[in-house]
Amino acid sequence: MKGEVFRAACLQVNAGTDLQRNIDEAGRLCVEARAAGADLILMPENVAMMEWGRTNIVLKAMPEDEHLALKAFREFARELGCWLHAGSLAVLVDGGMVANRSYVIAPGGAIAARYDKIHMFDVDLGLGEVYKESATFQSGDSARTVRLPWGRMGLSICYDLRFPHLFRAYAKAGCDFLAVPAAFTRTTGRAHWHVLLRARAIETGCYVFAPAQVGTHANNRETYGHALIVSPWGEILADALEQPGFVMADIDIKQVVEARRKIPCLEHDRPFALPPKG
Repeated sequence: MKGEVFRAACLQVNAGTDLQRNIDEAGRLCVEARAAGADLILMPENVAMMEWGRTNIVLKAMPEDEHLALKAFREFARELGCWLHAGSLAVLVDGGMVANRSYVIAPGGAIAARYDKIHMFDVDLGLGEVYKESATFQSGDSARTVRLPWGRMGLSICYDLRFPHLFRAYAKAGCDFLAVPAAFTRTTGRAHWHVLLRARAIETGCYVFAPAQVGTHANNRETYGHALIVSPWGEILADALEQPGFVMADIDIKQVVEARRKIPCLEHDRPFALPPKG
């Protein structure tokens, strides 16, 4: 029931290119987190596969109804009897493209929500570090929320974090929690990860859950780690630093109410004319 305190866990993994190994490692951490009292377990982006290059990603992506990782994660939720956010998976869609898709799975194993990453990470960070997700991934076009027993959660993936209007829309739609599963690069993570996640929490008065990839992956890609749980006041409640594992925190919906009572900025939006371009 909404209003109860519950325990959330965010996983931090170093996924590689071996699907079964990645599934097994995520499952092991889920079992440990559940044994430690987690009611909601969240996995990072690309939890089942950190491949590199369009050819490799498309080759290993699977249609939703055949996806081995999704089947395994639904079984994990059933066996553990908890809510499971399955990070994101590479799901084969029409036209030879791939959806970077999140799933939220109920304790009985049913899929409660899906979300396709909206914003594509097409960037040039310098020194040869270039990413162009739009060459492989089909962007989503819809924000999605899911009703949990304790409140409503808004869904996003990684680069979406840089688009604050998405998260404000979730808060205005009644969300209490925001999920940001990620594989943030080490370069951008060191500069922006903590401050962006804290800002999204402060701006919305929501708890933010940010499971993460960490370490070195295919093609020497490096991810930042630091899976975080952030309070509605912007406090970091848990930080996984730079090792695989998981972090946990007790989540109290009353803290959402209190943060919004102190600073009711969601009620203070005002229409305004946009400045001219140029």
